[in-house]
Amino acid sequence: MRKKRKRDAPKGQGKKKIENSGYSGGGANLSSNILKSWFPVKLSSKSDIDRNLQILRNRASDEAINTPIGAAAINTSTLNAVGTGLTLFPRLKYRILGISPDDAREWSRRARQEFEMWASSKDCDIYRRNNFYDLQYIAYMAYLTDGDSFALFRRKAPTSWMPYSLRLQVLEANRVSNPLLSGNTAPYGISSVEMRNTDNGNRIVSGVEVDDDGAIAAYWVSNKVPFDRIDVDGIVEWQRVEAFGSRTGMPNILQICHDVRADQYRGVPYLAPVIETLKQVSRYTTAELASAIVKTFFSLFFTQSATSMDVGDVLGNPYGSYEGESVDESHAPIVDVGEYALGAGTLNALPKGVDVKAVDASNAQSTFKPFLDELIKQVGAALNIPSEVLTKAFTSSYSASRAALLQAWDEFKARRVWFARDFCQPVYEAWLTEAVATGRIEAPGFFDDPLIRNAWCNAEWFGPAMSILDPTKDVTGSHLRVLYGLSTREREAAEMTGSDYEDNLAQIAYEREKMQELGVTESDKTTSSTSAAAGDGQDEQSDEKGDETDEKMLENPQRGRFL
Repeated sequence: MRKKRKRDAPKGQGKKKIENSGYSGGGANLSSNILKSWFPVKLSSKSDIDRNLQILRNRASDEAINTPIGAAAINTSTLNAVGTGLTLFPRLKYRILGISPDDAREWSRRARQEFEMWASSKDCDIYRRNNFYDLQYIAYMAYLTDGDSFALFRRKAPTSWMPYSLRLQVLEANRVSNPLLSGNTAPYGISSVEMRNTDNGNRIVSGVEVDDDGAIAAYWVSNKVPFDRIDVDGIVEWQRVEAFGSRTGMPNILQICHDVRADQYRGVPYLAPVIETLKQVSRYTTAELASAIVKTFFSLFFTQSATSMDVGDVLGNPYGSYEGESVDESHAPIVDVGEYALGAGTLNALPKGVDVKAVDASNAQSTFKPFLDELIKQVGAALNIPSEVLTKAFTSSYSASRAALLQAWDEFKARRVWFARDFCQPVYEAWLTEAVATGRIEAPGFFDDPLIRNAWCNAEWFGPAMSILDPTKDVTGSHLRVLYGLSTREREAAEMTGSDYEDNLAQIAYEREKMQELGVTESDKTTSSTSAAAGDGQDEQSDEKGDETDEKMLENPQRGRFL
């Protein structure tokens, strides 16, 4: 039989080359001209964060102080997340405690009054400079600028006007660091990332001592900022502060920080992702400002040909002396420097061969605003603050402006929750423990069962409300949330105005009684619309009117507000 010959493959159609798939053809591509020389390495948090923390802090602090956008980011977050201070609202779990709701409310009112006595006094500060609400502002701003901040629990003897011994000492992040063996003589950075405690073998990572499990055991706090330029002759000494009390298990020091990595012990400055962009924005703005200033100048150059007389012969000697000139001790005449100026409405003839050339210093600067706006948008996106909120410029529609506020409010609320967990709640628990121990607050079972103690300590913290663009629409939304059980009047009062609902009711009752006493009445229309919008439900008739109005509004959503 005739053998079949293998058919030769057509020219140029050999074996197919295996193409990369998935990330090999995308972000992990090694042959792309864009990516083939790009080989970043993700290292540990100590290499990425702690090793660079000092320079990140310094640069972020400079941006927060000396650049408008950096300062706006820090101040905007601080103002909206903390503002004048987060307010305590005790929420004890009365079902676990086996007490009635009325008794729970009475206890909460008593505890809040006691805490307010301590918190509103400057005696709560070890330096006696700020009250608890001012300390919140300081601690939060330091946490944003440096990445974290600290608060020491200190004690002082109670007095007749302050029955509590609890005091707070807020520390900036650079006072918590690894102790340098040679004091002020070694350059900063030696052993600044990790070292060991020779007494117990624990690791010390950027001032945070951790045990074999990685749990925080202590913090190393210096008596002053290392290598501060003031008091350079003073010796820096470090004090080891145990993170938790050996008998009570309660914290001795608080670290206000939000971790983003699993093995992280120190915080990253808020502006760290945008430091380079902020610096470029600052430089660009400074350059454009200098250009705008130069634009206001009108420069003249005098030119002359080789055959013409000297310009000095035309304009005169600017250093010429005057009759009756005075003489100093060196017998040199004191002369006044003459100035050349352009006078309004002046017409002069120049000699032959002398010409005047004007330099146009104009700069259209047409690209400055759109380019700067794009950079600010990128900064705002990285910080979770829309550019409209960051620059306080609401030039779009109501819907767009409200959307920007709502997005920013999500960021502020998240940071408020983190801050309350790290600072406000632990401080309240430490205060309440002392109040119960001294008998100023009664809390049966507080020291007997951790579950009971947790039920007594449960609380919520409310701060500044979100900015309201249209009060009618916001109050309408608040009323509907209460109407359908999505929220409570107490929560809405706290979140919208930062006030206590029961205090509001008591004040409203007093005001109405006073108005009746003086013969002042409200119109039916005003009372009806106010009750419907606020939904305070003072009586059955106002509730029925509010329900009717709700039904009408739901039937015709385009109305958008109560009439």
